Amino acid sequence: MSRRIGFDNEQYLEEQSSFIIDRARQFGNKLYIEFGGKLIFDYHAARILPGFDPNVKVRLLQRLKQESEIIVCLYAGDIARKKIRADFGITYDVDTLRLIDDLRSRGLEVRSVVVTRFEEQSSVRQFIDRLERRGVKVYKHGLTKGYPTNVDLIVSEEGYGANEFIETEKPIVIVTAPGPGSGKLGTCLSQLYHEHKRGIEVGYAKFETFPIWNIPLKHPVNVAYESATADLGDCNEVDPYHLAAYGVTSINYNRDVEVFPVVKRILERIMGSVSVYKSPTDMGVNRAGFAICDDEVVREAAIQEIIRRYCRYSCEYAMGLADEKTVERSQLLMEEMGASVMDRKVVGAAREAAIRAEGRGKGNEGVFCGVAIELADGTIISGENSTLMHAASCVVLNAIKKLAGIPDKIHLLPPNIIEAVSNLKKSVLKSKQLSLDLEETLIALSISATSNTVAQLAMAELTNLRGCEMHITHIPTSGDEAGLRRLGVNLTSDPNFAGKNLFMG
Repeated sequence: MSRRIGFDNEQYLEEQSSFIIDRARQFGNKLYIEFGGKLIFDYHAARILPGFDPNVKVRLLQRLKQESEIIVCLYAGDIARKKIRADFGITYDVDTLRLIDDLRSRGLEVRSVVVTRFEEQSSVRQFIDRLERRGVKVYKHGLTKGYPTNVDLIVSEEGYGANEFIETEKPIVIVTAPGPGSGKLGTCLSQLYHEHKRGIEVGYAKFETFPIWNIPLKHPVNVAYESATADLGDCNEVDPYHLAAYGVTSINYNRDVEVFPVVKRILERIMGSVSVYKSPTDMGVNRAGFAICDDEVVREAAIQEIIRRYCRYSCEYAMGLADEKTVERSQLLMEEMGASVMDRKVVGAAREAAIRAEGRGKGNEGVFCGVAIELADGTIISGENSTLMHAASCVVLNAIKKLAGIPDKIHLLPPNIIEAVSNLKKSVLKSKQLSLDLEETLIALSISATSNTVAQLAMAELTNLRGCEMHITHIPTSGDEAGLRRLGVNLTSDPNFAGKNLFMG
């Protein structure tokens, strides 16, 4: 059974591309667009808008290829503190390299990289050198003097004028970044200042998928955005400026609403005229709300995402990566939707598996771990850890056997392969953890498949795990997490550690 669809990509592409082109024409055919959210691999949007292509924004840019070019922003502080992009497990500077490669492979031109709020940090300087030695043009922008209150200073040679001007050629300039707080708005406004100093008519617009401005404030899709940014303290609100100007309710988020008077004054000062924008909503060019084709489906999906976010923050708190306030906020948002962790079907099944493991005395180092995965047709498959392999390894093997129609009693991994990997870990790699994590299990499976047709059939089903829901009763080890990330499952876990050791590498 295929998953239900709630979002129409083709309608979205058609509306969004024409709307952006029309906005560019409104400003003399030169427009800087601040692109919020993930430009590539937007899995948050794909999870809460079933049917949303995680790369639909790239497809949008490919439609606009002849008219557009791309600038990538990166906040110097994120480089210095090695901020991690959670869905890939890589730092923002590495993600910037990946982003440039991915865009180029799709025929999209990355004009340059700008490092914002640069303060001569040595680690940031090394990153800049690395890019420049590979032929990528890098610009450096410092802190803007006077921002956000002193507009006279901001819009002067000491403010935006102190920034390097980024040379562009195309009528539409996409300003994007690996994550929030990267300085996209400041880069756009700085460019507007320099362009107008050169006598060029140019405009600004903002592209944010969430919150969706034309659905209700407490719609689960918009609440899911609040949950996703609980660590930043973002909250949605009715746009008061839009309501006052047009008598129409629209949804925006607090930072955009708070900064609007300043942005409006800066735009008016730069352009020398009254701004065409009367509200933060006016600045937006997002048409995602018009492509929702099944509201019930997206509501259900968004509530599941809210639960997933709470689980994730709970685990990050246990690991010292999130504060208690973030966990509490995500819990309040979940409860506001009338949801609980147990509304996630795989949670109860995973916890039951852990109880079974303990009852049988199975486990590793006295830790009993259960896991469950929900297949596309709604079937729940569970698994447990053992002295041979991790719980994640067990459930993945069980799931692909089910999908391939292979009887449960047939083993995909011969004992000699498991023993060989365990001996390698023990004798050569000197590992204390001898049971196979998911990455090791998948490698062993690929070896088995070279001489085992049953293993070949099972391996072919791995791609059908993408988008499946999974829950583990313990925080996954790095090998399990990496393997599950590559398989594309929607993973949550209880905030328990999978072993007694402090170091789990």
